[in-house]
Amino acid sequence: MKVLLVGSGGREHALAWKLAQAASLEELHAAPGNPGIAALGRCHPVHAEDGEGLLGLAGALEADLVVVGPEAPLVAGVADELRRLGVAVFGPSAGAARIEGSKSFAKDVMSAAGVPTAETLSVARAPCVIKADGLAAGKGVFVCRTEDELDAALQAAAAFGDAIVIEELLEGEEVSVFALCDGARALALPAVQDFKRIGDGDEGPNTGGMGSCSPVAGDVESLVETIHQPVLDELAAGGTPFVGVLFAGVMLTDDGPRVLEFNCRFGDPETQSLLPRIEADLLELLAAAAAGDLSGAALSVAENATVTVVIAAGSYPAAGDSGTPIEGVADAEAAGAFVFHAGTALSGARLVTNGGRILNVTAVADTVATARDRAYEACELISFQGMRYRRDIAAVAHV
Repeated sequence: MKVLLVGSGGREHALAWKLAQAASLEELHAAPGNPGIAALGRCHPVHAEDGEGLLGLAGALEADLVVVGPEAPLVAGVADELRRLGVAVFGPSAGAARIEGSKSFAKDVMSAAGVPTAETLSVARAPCVIKADGLAAGKGVFVCRTEDELDAALQAAAAFGDAIVIEELLEGEEVSVFALCDGARALALPAVQDFKRIGDGDEGPNTGGMGSCSPVAGDVESLVETIHQPVLDELAAGGTPFVGVLFAGVMLTDDGPRVLEFNCRFGDPETQSLLPRIEADLLELLAAAAAGDLSGAALSVAENATVTVVIAAGSYPAAGDSGTPIEGVADAEAAGAFVFHAGTALSGARLVTNGGRILNVTAVADTVATARDRAYEACELISFQGMRYRRDIAAVAHV
């Protein structure tokens, strides 16, 4: 099977790493990919948001399956265009991707489906949560416990567009729950915990994610049955069946689970902690979902634990870094860690920075605590000027 993977981040490198293990894989291509993905397949200089370029590339490659990693091309309708050309796609249509592209649309779907979520407020008054309605690369959610935080949040959210959603502030443990979907069925994947804020102790602004770990608390099968399946049914009833991975950010409150948001793609950096635990053939699963039939799919999950630490540029999330030489990646891999490239490039033969989140270091062990120790040991072997990473990812081990 010839596969075209769309995207260039750590999530896509993890997907490429797992897809490369599939027995049925004939060729792996990526658009645009990154230096880590280039070691597994062939990268092409076509950006993820370039719908016309992707259409031409998929046709030229005679791709059997296109796997779309990022949310922006999905919301823009790239999957629709590919399907119109007869190409199998793992990723939802633009209509179904609105579950992430519009917070207000997601609230309407959840209301119709009877899925518990945070209460929408008519007035912005602390404590509350302010959300940009549209796409914001994981940076459009602002937790406001004080009026000063609320004033800053309203100003920051305005940078993403005029529309905002105001919600009650929920307390509890937050988990990321994923399900592979074929338009009608939902196949639960292991739950992951994401650490969003830039600083230790969950201080500072939200980011795209500074680390993750798996497993975490919660009955995943039950969560998917009560959250994902009703939403899947509602989208199908509305004429926009969801094919791809449906990702729910869930708060486990004292009153039960509440959905914080839906995403229409794999999480980043959750995928980097999720995929090393899956023992099944990922390509087989994604192809079955794209074909609209997961009825015979089986998922085997390893009884282990994973921790991922994101190494970022010193000025992230305000800005990224480019062209700074990176040292020690081979040493970290030799120590047993997976190093997934997120914001890297090659300058000649030298690996350099090229983004905000630069590398994702993932370790696997019998327990979260041991995996955490191994991940941080590997991080200490990597260096570039100005690098930063949180020192408390998965500090409270669950397993």
